[in-house]
Amino acid sequence: MRIVYFAWVRQRVGTAEEEVSPPPEVRDVGGLVRWLSALDERHAAAFANPRLVRAAVNQDFAGPDHPVRPGDEVAFFPPVTGG
Repeated sequence: MRIVYFAWVRQRVGTAEEEVSPPPEVRDVGGLVRWLSALDERHAAAFANPRLVRAAVNQDFAGPDHPVRPGDEVAFFPPVTGG
């Protein structure tokens, strides 16, 4: 699974992207966030308040219940506002 980070999420994690192999019990975006948060303090800092992080799975916006599978690309980014 390819994980891509943008903006301040990238800064906190310390990398723009990484390949991960979550355990089989990680089945959705919410589970992936919890699993990533437990990896180390950088990931924990990035996901300290999951409501401040948005996700996209294979370039489509996704909520915490959206399924994830091996081979997916999951992006994490802060909410975006426009004007």
